[in-house]
Amino acid sequence: MEKFCVSTDSGCDLPASFCKDRGIHAYHMKYTIGEKQYTDQMNPEDCIEFYNQMRKGAVPRTSQMTPYEFVDFWSELWEKFNLPIVHIAMGSGISGTFSNALIAKDLFLDAHPQAQVFVVDSTLASIGYGMLSIWAADMRDAGETPEACVEWLENNKINVNTYYTCDDLKYLYRSGRVSKTGVTVATVLNINPILNLDKEGHLIVREKVRGRKRALKRIYEIVEELVVDPEKQKVYICHSDCKDEEVKTFSETLISRIGFQDSFISYIGPTIGSHCGPGLIAAFFLGKPRF
Repeated sequence: MEKFCVSTDSGCDLPASFCKDRGIHAYHMKYTIGEKQYTDQMNPEDCIEFYNQMRKGAVPRTSQMTPYEFVDFWSELWEKFNLPIVHIAMGSGISGTFSNALIAKDLFLDAHPQAQVFVVDSTLASIGYGMLSIWAADMRDAGETPEACVEWLENNKINVNTYYTCDDLKYLYRSGRVSKTGVTVATVLNINPILNLDKEGHLIVREKVRGRKRALKRIYEIVEELVVDPEKQKVYICHSDCKDEEVKTFSETLISRIGFQDSFISYIGPTIGSHCGPGLIAAFFLGKPRF
């Protein structure tokens, strides 16, 4: 018997069909292009169309979940399941969503005093907190209590590593993630940055490498240096509409070279993709604690 509900949002970059199968309840975030509002549908077809629009010059804008959207979302879950809720939030280092979730928790409990809500600051983005959501669902299915689940997530989230690269920093610049000088230098010198999230979830440019092939090669080396027990885990790969052959090679190389069991490949959806743009590819894995 299930002891709690697992909730998150579409920034987790898990496909909607997968979330449905695993009983992960994801709020579908909104974004706007021009005057039109869209909903992140969490499926590959919509992702492809979204990045095609960005390549044509569209500038999407996102808005984080408001406290009242959280309250409505959790109220639906409470009314349907009457179970405690474990919510996995996008990292507070890159979004205000976690802060809004804490505000919403008080509002929700005022309206539903018999309910329980546990909010986890993932300190991660994209499928990084998708991984936490999957593990929460695993623990729920194994009969763990919400308290035990939250304790495990809090103790282990620091071990989720992510390293990624992209061709064009202009999208990260637009969203305030990198400086204009950094964009100019990277463009002129054909530099592909290698980025990750630090222990608090802030975006960090760790290294700068000339050329995409060299950047991908360096990511393999970094993963090899940091991974722990690859034979016992999947590597999670997210990308913002990269070429199929590149994604396939990236996955196969990580498995054959480093020894992962398998890979889980997913698109970066509009919630995160609005800030990174097309062409980003990332590897997520369990390894040494982030720093």
